[in-house]
Order: sequence, then structure tokens, then C-alpha cells
Amino acid sequence: MARRITIYDTTLRDGTQGEGFNLSLHDKLAIAQKLDDLGVDVIEGGFPQSNPKDAAFFAEAPKLGLKHARIAAFGMTRRRGTAVADDPGTNALLSAETPVITIVGKSSRFQLETVLGVDPAENRDMIADTVGFAKERGREVVYDAEHFFDAFKEDADHALSTLQAAAEAGASCVCLCDTNGGTLPDAVADATRRVVDHLPGVEVGIHTHNDGGVALANAIASVNAGASHGQGTINGVGERCGNMDLLPFIATLLLKYDGAFDALVPGAATKLTDISRFVYETANMNLIGGQPYVGASAFAHKGGMHVHAIRKHAGTYEHIDPALVGNARRVLVSELSGASNIAEKVGRKFGVEQDRDLQRRVLGRVQDLENEGFVFEAAEASFELLLRREIERRRDYFTLDHYRCVILRNHGDQTVAEATVKLHVGDAVEHHVSEGDGPVDALDAALRKALREHYPAIDDLSLKDYKVRVVDSDAATAARVRVVIEFLRHNPDGRAEYFGTVGVDENIINASWEALIDGYEYHLLHVEEQQAAVD
Repeated sequence: MARRITIYDTTLRDGTQGEGFNLSLHDKLAIAQKLDDLGVDVIEGGFPQSNPKDAAFFAEAPKLGLKHARIAAFGMTRRRGTAVADDPGTNALLSAETPVITIVGKSSRFQLETVLGVDPAENRDMIADTVGFAKERGREVVYDAEHFFDAFKEDADHALSTLQAAAEAGASCVCLCDTNGGTLPDAVADATRRVVDHLPGVEVGIHTHNDGGVALANAIASVNAGASHGQGTINGVGERCGNMDLLPFIATLLLKYDGAFDALVPGAATKLTDISRFVYETANMNLIGGQPYVGASAFAHKGGMHVHAIRKHAGTYEHIDPALVGNARRVLVSELSGASNIAEKVGRKFGVEQDRDLQRRVLGRVQDLENEGFVFEAAEASFELLLRREIERRRDYFTLDHYRCVILRNHGDQTVAEATVKLHVGDAVEHHVSEGDGPVDALDAALRKALREHYPAIDDLSLKDYKVRVVDSDAATAARVRVVIEFLRHNPDGRAEYFGTVGVDENIINASWEALIDGYEYHLLHVEEQQAAVD
């Protein structure tokens, strides 16, 4: 029978301590709903005493009607020398009215002496008093043992005694924390086995950080040693180098152990890529392409030999079927490609899988353009448009008459970009002016004004990222630049799709224009074809 692993998410609390990861109250509620849909067991919402946003979250969360997850409030043991009933932090935890309370306490003698100035006996009393107080008031209590693995190495008996205090006071789970992220898997496994043996009948959890690059390995090692509760964050966000990423943790347990472990709800693994991108998007962060299992590059193939092999059997260069985690195979096209890349990437889609002459012609064109500074591995939409041009399945939605960009800066140091665009759209002439934060933003706004009446679907397309790189730096200010733009489009069926385009020119505005136009045309072509398929 599969061993059930409790999944405890701390994205909304520990994750928000990561640099650049910030969430509004609305964001936190939206992510909590997504986590519940996935079947997460416990969602840690925050620290009730720390800020008004977390307090507001605990007030609003019950209105979400969560079906699977229990909300947890996070806090510390009572202060030394303070009765637990009078402790402000403990009372704040209870006032959050969450079914689960997570209490963090000290396991290490070094931490007690250096940070708290508390002797071991009083520390155990602080743990037991706080856990017992919450338990007596009907809360499920998770005890987080801070710096546990450092403490275990320093004085195993003392570290175990702190867990014993929590368990005897009523904690349903004791979670072992690698707070500094520097412990290695063998040590984590050994300590976990000792705890499991020492506390029979008590759920043992694992909470790891990635400072040593082994957060996932440590968590898996702990589970294999008997832990049945894993704490982490979506996408591994968190302080310093981040928390353990729950996504590869879940995928590894469900897909790599032949059914030995169970977690979340049936079919949850196929939603992992979706929730990864949802959290990135909600937090306005760029996706990490090389993220295991769920990254856009996790199943991307560039070398011609590799693509030739996966066309015969995907298992030659893929450790799992990407669909198992809701991801998809991507075949990249570049100067390193072979004809197999072209055939696999678009051959079936456009019915040219057997047209070797076309494939070689397109590959030759790609190699020539990459020699000029283009890159297509991050600009798949521009590549598809190149192919469509070759097979005469691309059309122009408008013709440029002219565009003009002006940057105005006054004596008050205020800078405004203004763009004018004049287009021919069918028989109509569209002439519009817009302002923006910069010339590309202004161009985009003017283009939207010109196209919106003719192609309302343009509003389902947005710019998500913009990158510029000098191609031939030896030419100094006359160098060509490469612009890569990442877009997000919403399909008629509601699915979100990221795609990239590229432009190269000596003039950065012209390069940006090329990339913008490719984005608009790619989106409108797909909208048109999807609507035609429905009709």
C-alpha cells in the first residue's frame, strides 16, 4: 500500500521572504485557491502578528470554501519569562482561528545561547507550554524544529529532547528544519531515522532550504528514512537560495517510486506545470526555463542528434513523458539543428514532415539568419512565421506606412516616450499616437490602437518580457542589436500560452518593431485558425 505524504505549502509565508517575491492579499488568496485545487494538505498563510496583510488573509481565507487544504498560522513559542496565556504572539496565533497552528522553536544549544539566552530546560518549557496551549484549544499543532540538523550534529540527545517536549504536549507533527540549508542527504537520512524511532506514532516532517543545492535531495532522503510530511514552496521561492521546491518533490514521489508514495488528489501531477506558471505570473516573475519537470526547457531538445533520437523513441533523451506533469516537449531550432529538428517541430503540423528539400531550405535560412545575429530557440513564433512564409501559409494583417518615435525630457527630469504609427489595414488607414514608459511601450500602445477595431483579439495578447543584446560589440554604437520579446496570449478556449519573437537591426527600435510585428501576426494567425477549426 502506498505511503501517504502530507504536502505542506509555505509559499505564502516562507516564500515571501525571498528577494523579489511579493504578493498582495488578492495574490495570496488566488494562490491558496490553486493550491487547494491541487490537493495540498496544509497551506501556511503567514505570521498573524507580523503585518496587516497576513491578518487580512486569515480573515478572508475561510470565504474561499477550500475543499482539501487546511490553513495554518505560523508563529513562535512563548517568550521567556512570560506566561503562555499572556504571550502576545501565542494569542495572535489563536486569534487567526485557523485549524492548524505551526509553532517554531529552538533545537540548538548554540542558538539558545547566542540568540535567546535561554537555558535548555526553560526552552523545553516554552515549547511544551505553547504547543499544549494551542492543542487544548482545539488546534492541530505542527512543531517546526528550527536548525534541527545542526542541533542534532551538535548534541543529538538535546535536539531529540526538544522534539519530545513538543510531542508530549500534543504536537501531531514534528518537522525537522534544515534552516541554514547546509546539511547533506546522508546526515538528513540518519537524523530522520533516529527521530522516527524515538517518536513512534508521531508524524515526522522535513523542511529544507537550498543553500547547498540539495534541498530536494535532502527532502527525498528524509522521506525514504521515514518522514511523511514535506514542507516547501511552489517554484522553490524563499529566503537566500530558496526553500525546497515542492513541484519536483511531488513529481519525484509520485512518478519515480513505482507507486510507493501517494500525495495530493488523483491526477494532481498533471497540474504541476500549470501551478508553477500561475505563481510566477501572479508574482510578476520571469519563468525559470531549466526548472526540473515544469520549466519550459525541461523537455526542450536542440541538438540534431538528440532530436533524431527522440523521434524514434522519446525515452532516449527524456526521463519521463512531459505530459505526466502537464508539460510539453519542445524542439528548438538553431544553427546546431538538423533536418530532424524541422521535421519534428513543425513537420506534422503543416504536413511537410516528408519534404526534405523544404526542411533543408528552412534550416539553411535559419543558419544564415543566426549568423546575422538572430536566435530562434527563444523565439519559436518567429521561426514558425519563417516556415509559414516558405510554404505560403502566412499573410500580412497590415502594411506599415511609417512610424516615428520621440523621446521628450524637460528640465524637471520627466521623460516621456511618444510613438506615431500609420498603417494600412485593408482599405482603411489608421494613424495613431500613444505615449509610453519607453519607445517600445509607446509603439506597442499605438499599434494596439491601430489594430483593435479590426482585430479585437489583440487584447488577448500582452508583452511579458523584453531583452536586448548587442550582437557585434566590436562595432560600438553602430553594432547590431538583438531584441527578444516574450508574449503571453490567451487562446479562445482560455488556455494561456507563452511564446517568443526576435528582431535584429543596427537600430534598436527597428529590431523591436520586427519582434513586435512577429508577435501580433503569430497571435492573429492562431486566433484565425482556431476559430476556423471551430466553425
